[in-house]
Amino acid sequence: MSESPIYLDYAATTPIDPGVAQALSEALCDETAIANPSSVHRAGRLSAARVATAAEQVASLLGCEPGQLIWTSGATEADNLAIAGAARYRADRGRHLVTMPTEHKAVTDMFQALEKEGFDVTWLAPGPDGLLDIDLLEQALTEKTQLVSIMHVNNETGVVQDIEAIGELCRSRDVLYHVDAAQSAGKLPIDLRRMPIDLLSLTAHKFYGPKGIGALYVADRPGCHVEPLLFGGGQQRSLRPGTLPVPLIIALGKAAEIARERQASDLEHATRLRAALWDGIKGVEGLLLNGHPTAHYPGIVNVSVGDVDGESLLLDLEPLCVATGSACNSKNQEPSYVLRSMGRSDDEAEGAIRVSFGRMSTIEDVEQAASIYVDAVSRLRQLAPAA
Repeated sequence: MSESPIYLDYAATTPIDPGVAQALSEALCDETAIANPSSVHRAGRLSAARVATAAEQVASLLGCEPGQLIWTSGATEADNLAIAGAARYRADRGRHLVTMPTEHKAVTDMFQALEKEGFDVTWLAPGPDGLLDIDLLEQALTEKTQLVSIMHVNNETGVVQDIEAIGELCRSRDVLYHVDAAQSAGKLPIDLRRMPIDLLSLTAHKFYGPKGIGALYVADRPGCHVEPLLFGGGQQRSLRPGTLPVPLIIALGKAAEIARERQASDLEHATRLRAALWDGIKGVEGLLLNGHPTAHYPGIVNVSVGDVDGESLLLDLEPLCVATGSACNSKNQEPSYVLRSMGRSDDEAEGAIRVSFGRMSTIEDVEQAASIYVDAVSRLRQLAPAA
């Protein structure tokens, strides 16, 4: 195809910010970042200092202390470490856990694995708009409940959960609260000094950093701890051992620094783009918004039409780079489990398209995307009219 792609799949992964790319490139050859930071010689101490600076940058973004951060390979590992680590650490107190079926696979699959270990998991269904009913959560908590994991921004629909209200409820019942913030860190305000959150996962490549590096925040309070999944050299208080990837950590720190500076303007930009996209597609007959009309992150828009197959639509949308669901689940042919959990029919879930955009996207990108979407839906309806 001769047309250049129009990349609108930021929820899957974001482009690397030029400033982050420069920091990473320089770090790969910088004598202050080449050594193992566990080493006690001068080169090791220089690398350790660069890691410490990056920790301060990420902590500044999240409103926490640098020592509360554990470096991981990304949000999937951070989610696994938080959930399995906390559940096993507190298993002698109780083996009841709570989550939602609309969580990322890194969360749902981990909970399913814990069920096989003998943990009891309550799966709280969302409302049709994707939001959790806090009353349902309160009813689900028991004396045996030790961990609740509810994400901040849903990766398929962009729905924003009330993580402060959830955290306050959990804190009042001495239940640990884990937040998957892969889609919100660096995009929405997070202040862990104020928010009652015990564990929080993030990854650099969702906010303009490189793939392969993320972090887990672990609150410094009694009863909040995780058991390690990996064993080795004792790095990071033995919670996540292994030689630290210093250049990647430096890049994550830079991404956090830029995100902190640009968060407000990035959010305003995403809001304008969403308005332009919606203005262009809202006239499509039978169009359904999958998610909440106001409690959402504006950079993710999920829509569907029940009489058009999503896979066929995706192919007909070229050169748009959008998705039919989450990136990790996009190659299977099953309708989105997130949308089905929200009560969407198989036809509605199969006809869903997720458009996601961000810092480098333009109004022209989304206006062109809207035009292509409208034309594709019309064309497919003509080829295969609804019965």
